[in-house]
Amino acid sequence: MSALRELLGDLRGPLLAVGAAVLVGGAFVLATGHNPLLAYGAMLTGDLFATLSRAAPIVGMGVATAIAFRAGFFNLGGEGQLVLGGLAAATVALALPEGGLFTVVLSIGAAAVVGGLWAASAAFFEFRFRVPLLVSTLLLNYPARLLASYLVNHQLRDVDSGLPQTERIADGVQLARWGGSGRLHAGILLVLIVVLVVAFAIARTRAGYRLRMTGLNRRFAQAGGVDLRRLGTSVMFTSGAVAGLVGAVQVLGVHHRFIDNSLTQPLWAWTGLMVALLSGSRPLGVLLAGLFFAAVQTGGFAMERVTEVPRELSRVLQALIILFVAAKDRFRLALARTRRAD
Repeated sequence: MSALRELLGDLRGPLLAVGAAVLVGGAFVLATGHNPLLAYGAMLTGDLFATLSRAAPIVGMGVATAIAFRAGFFNLGGEGQLVLGGLAAATVALALPEGGLFTVVLSIGAAAVVGGLWAASAAFFEFRFRVPLLVSTLLLNYPARLLASYLVNHQLRDVDSGLPQTERIADGVQLARWGGSGRLHAGILLVLIVVLVVAFAIARTRAGYRLRMTGLNRRFAQAGGVDLRRLGTSVMFTSGAVAGLVGAVQVLGVHHRFIDNSLTQPLWAWTGLMVALLSGSRPLGVLLAGLFFAAVQTGGFAMERVTEVPRELSRVLQALIILFVAAKDRFRLALARTRRAD
């Protein structure tokens, strides 16, 4: 039971936050003159295949954020790492269109390396110039997005389409797809493998122990011989590599080309951040929370179609969940301080 709790975290707080958000969201729906039971019932009828496809980038970005959070570091630059990873994957895939499986592996590897190096650069600024990761990772999103936008509008643009996108990736380099809907692709399995590997590494390896101890008490970890600079750089590289891999999954498995703003407009990185917060940054918890958030988002389209309740309610629910999670943590901290004072 203790091992399961370590992997999933304490589920009581997140479940209470979800329940409270559902009640408040239902009150909003009722205030607009609609039946909240019908609205939530319609939300539960979302497409399963669409939910799984949407969950892949959410879970992947959640894991990328969680890796940094568990070590006590901040990575708010997932959006830039995601974009550069997707662009790198598309560039390699277009340069080697006849490579087949070799090109797929090389494209995903290039995406991971580029995303990891971009995140590691923030660690360099942190340890060399004392620029807080909270600031540097956030600011590095902008040059990454603008650079990708420039390239896809000029050097890498598909002139025939007239749109800010690269040429279409060859069929042999696209990720395998299954099911009649065509929405299930091998990238979903790849993200699941990443979740399991990260969960095992954090819970059962020496490096994972150092990561967890640093996240719990940085001074204690340093006193125990942990090289904070080395650990921070490797953690940030790994976090960025996962984000870059997610970009490759979306390009090779969903869009089959790099399209300007296609990886930023759905807010995968920021939804992944919320998932990491909800799950306590535990990889298996991220998997469950990511599936839940994906179901809420896809269910929002079904809800709007059936009941005319705007799908923005799903965004409201997500925001309320994180608000209640933050309030729970704040209340717990205040309670602990009160007990110490007594």
